[in-house]
Amino acid sequence: MDDTPTATKEQRAALRHPEKAHRPDNPIQRKPEWIRVKAPTSAEYHETRRLMRELKLATVCEEAACPNIGECWKKKHATVMILGSVCTRACAFCNVATGRPDQLDPHEPENTARAVAGLGMTHIVVTSVDRDDLEDGGAMQFVRTIEEIRARSPGTTIEILTPDFLRKDGALEKVAAARPDVFNHNLETVPRLYPTIRPGARYFHSLRLLQRVKEVDPSIFTKSGIMVGLGEDRIEVGQVMDDLRSADVDFLTIGQYLQPTPKHARIDRFVTPEEFESYRTMALAKGFLLVSASPLTRSSYHADEDFQRLKAARAARLAR
Repeated sequence: MDDTPTATKEQRAALRHPEKAHRPDNPIQRKPEWIRVKAPTSAEYHETRRLMRELKLATVCEEAACPNIGECWKKKHATVMILGSVCTRACAFCNVATGRPDQLDPHEPENTARAVAGLGMTHIVVTSVDRDDLEDGGAMQFVRTIEEIRARSPGTTIEILTPDFLRKDGALEKVAAARPDVFNHNLETVPRLYPTIRPGARYFHSLRLLQRVKEVDPSIFTKSGIMVGLGEDRIEVGQVMDDLRSADVDFLTIGQYLQPTPKHARIDRFVTPEEFESYRTMALAKGFLLVSASPLTRSSYHADEDFQRLKAARAARLAR
């Protein structure tokens, strides 16, 4: 019998986030009833999980501990995370492991395409960790993944959620030239909170990246998201909306920040469903084609249905 003790949840968190181990604990607050979700148990969930393991693919659904995994995987909607599963950044909100990444898997684009075909997905979201160690930030892996999916599943629409490609000249242009249907890059929070919440990133660089996508190809839908409940105020959220509209971003997502471990940034407050609806109304009035704002909204939540709404909203606006 193996007497090796099982690692505690705190020990596992320390292994995933060594840079946070020295920080004092922030107790995890009890979630309000409007945020609680059921544990995943469906046969489709287990089938999706089996396929991802078989193809050696990471998913942000698992790595970021998404609360919607049961609902999405029941529909066989998974968000594949390329460039490995270890990130070179150390954002205070994110549950993805931080450290020194492995070499790129040359089969990752092909295996992603196989997963899309195997699950019969009509819309796929592909995201990644940050790879500051790579000369192009992983841009060509995005390009190859898009090409492989199009070759195997030409009818599938492709949404990408990219890192910021900070100090990676030409990387954004390579990815945009591959013409994903939706190019998403999240601002994550208001600029005042960047030094503590997203210290490795730069707010105006991320904003410029989204603007640049439209300059390269105006037909690509652009999308960005923020979390609330981190200490921002309503005026700051409104300013982020204005900044995104100035960059001609089409689609905005707003969701509640949920603290992954006691070492992560604490939750300032739980934003009510009524406040989310107020944010949605405000954002639509500012000119976004589509807005998803709710406590459980995440970047790829209902992405397939939202893509159809996004196309319809653009068509309706052009028809005016």
